[in-house]
Amino acid sequence: MTDRRNGSAASPRTFSEKFIAESRAIEPDVRRRYYVVAATLAILGAGLFVTILIQVVTKGALTAIDPSIENGLHAWRSSGLTVAMAVVATVSGPIVLPIIVLVLVVTWAFVAKHAWRPLLLAGGMLMGVILAYTFELLVGRTRPPVNFMLLGTDKTFSFPSGHVLGACNFMLIGVYLIYSRRHKSGEAILGFIVAFVVIAAVATCRVYLGYHWPTDVLASVCLSLVVLGTVIAVDTRRTTRITPRAPVLD
Repeated sequence: MTDRRNGSAASPRTFSEKFIAESRAIEPDVRRRYYVVAATLAILGAGLFVTILIQVVTKGALTAIDPSIENGLHAWRSSGLTVAMAVVATVSGPIVLPIIVLVLVVTWAFVAKHAWRPLLLAGGMLMGVILAYTFELLVGRTRPPVNFMLLGTDKTFSFPSGHVLGACNFMLIGVYLIYSRRHKSGEAILGFIVAFVVIAAVATCRVYLGYHWPTDVLASVCLSLVVLGTVIAVDTRRTTRITPRAPVLD
């Protein structure tokens, strides 16, 4: 290959540069802000998760909210609302959501100029799965009574909620990866509002259907903040470069 501008041989681009790597120029203050946001999310999420974890393990005062909220949601049960909640639970469950993620990641990787963002989404989702299963086994919290469950018996562990963690990671990471490149704050705010509505629906349905305690879903949201903070930090470190400053003329 020859560089037409000077007739010299152009250096071949590596596979990573051509298909994986992604580079975007930002101001130093913007890059610093990304790191601050990433650290804040990770620290806040980890701190809140550990607090809830300690309360759950020691059966502390925070867990007193579980029965009252659970019973309050159960009082709202109706046939129509149960169908709607079942649909939400199915879409966010361990069968349908992975299929959605797989199709989206593969399609995005083919359509996008670089595969970095779809791969980062897949990595964040995988991180969530590992965290969910790890803490489920370590904590071993029992689910609400079987007679609370509306869609069949589930004897697996309850803490944290895999449905909620998966939905949180998918929505929050997805919105970040899309709107961090568009530089339109209004669209980003709208995207995160939609994400929070979806997350709230999934969290509510898991408690409503009788499969999780409220502290289970709260812990999942906190873990997702850690995952999101990690994704933002990795993405910023890997893809951003500082915009060269114009020389100051005397």
